[in-house]
Amino acid sequence: MDNWESEVEQGQAGQPAPGEKGQEGRQSGAQLRKEANPGKELYLNIRVLVTMMTIFVMIFTFVARIIVVSGPSMEATLWQGDLILVWSLGYEPERGDIVVLTQESYQEDSIVKRVIATEGQRVDVDYAAGTVSVDGVVLEEEYIKEQMLLPSWGEGINHVTVPEGCIFVMGDNRNESADSRYPDIGIVDVRCVIGHGLAVVFPFEHWKGL
Repeated sequence: MDNWESEVEQGQAGQPAPGEKGQEGRQSGAQLRKEANPGKELYLNIRVLVTMMTIFVMIFTFVARIIVVSGPSMEATLWQGDLILVWSLGYEPERGDIVVLTQESYQEDSIVKRVIATEGQRVDVDYAAGTVSVDGVVLEEEYIKEQMLLPSWGEGINHVTVPEGCIFVMGDNRNESADSRYPDIGIVDVRCVIGHGLAVVFPFEHWKGL
């Protein structure tokens, strides 16, 4: 009798308790499901990556972006190779702002210039005096690199009232700048403005607000 009871106890001792068996079953099931669905995990990772890339593209298209300055037309405010932070969302050009724009009649790449006048304002460029006037008032332009001379293409567009929805832009390096005076660029539609240059972010020794 004692031997039979001992054998029964040993047999029961070798079997897992009901709760333990259920827990093992759940763990095994979860492991099998995980091993059976590697494609689902890959899909979720790709979806997260695509979402992040979409947000990144939207920010750099509609909110802000980094633009590389090309050419000497904005010296000595900006230098070739400077990286500037450009704000686009809700921006409306104002006189004195540094803007990034496109003008396909001149080139496909973006252009960096300063807003001299907005719609309805009269611009007069006087090469003999080396001055620019807006609505009859001569601008004080401490930012220009050197005194303005008559450009190689002649007087160009130098006496004009800016049409509605447009701006008149010039480079700070007047003698090395193709801008609104140059017929291939001319008066710029505000819809061609990408955004407002806020600051030089690189190289660090050029860092400054604009």
